[in-house]
Amino acid sequence: MKKFLPALLLILGSVATAQAQLLPGFEVGLKGALNFSKFKSDGKYFNSDNKAGYQAGLYGRVGVLGFHVQPEVYLTGKNTKVTNSEGESTDVKFTTVDIPVLLGKRFGLGPIGARIQTGPIFSFKVDDKQDSPIANLDPNSYKKNGTAWAFGVGADISSLRVDLRYEMGLNKVNNESQANPKINMWSIGLGYRLFSIL
Repeated sequence: MKKFLPALLLILGSVATAQAQLLPGFEVGLKGALNFSKFKSDGKYFNSDNKAGYQAGLYGRVGVLGFHVQPEVYLTGKNTKVTNSEGESTDVKFTTVDIPVLLGKRFGLGPIGARIQTGPIFSFKVDDKQDSPIANLDPNSYKKNGTAWAFGVGADISSLRVDLRYEMGLNKVNNESQANPKINMWSIGLGYRLFSIL
């Protein structure tokens, strides 16, 4: 009996945890991230150096059967230094409101789990700044919105959320540039679940 009771409790706990994973769930939380952005161009128009930026905002997650949809909204600072083929350099800074809509799969039961995620990111420019005009990069011709595609991995540890992502720019950010510059970005983020409904 002494051996049977702990085994029974373990089985019941495992079944309850698995059942919780199968039921629909919803959560909302805060998130922040450090990012590193650079321009990618067609041909050899530009070299671009990664510079640090930030992200700060909210995320939500709706999941069932281990899969989830995770919409987010956050303010993003994207910074890079661009040097063109003629040796001219300038710093470029963007402030955008970004709205990712990610589809993900969670692995693991209970409060600890790992995730993979992918999906589009829709960006809306709030401000841009370019220190000086250079060839093939007109500071007055930046687009007001853009789209990227994100690939990421993450971990859930109780209420903490850790994310590593790569965002690949899908459209050029400057209308007048022959180089068709796009923004690619790495980010590492930390989130905190404010509340959840299982």
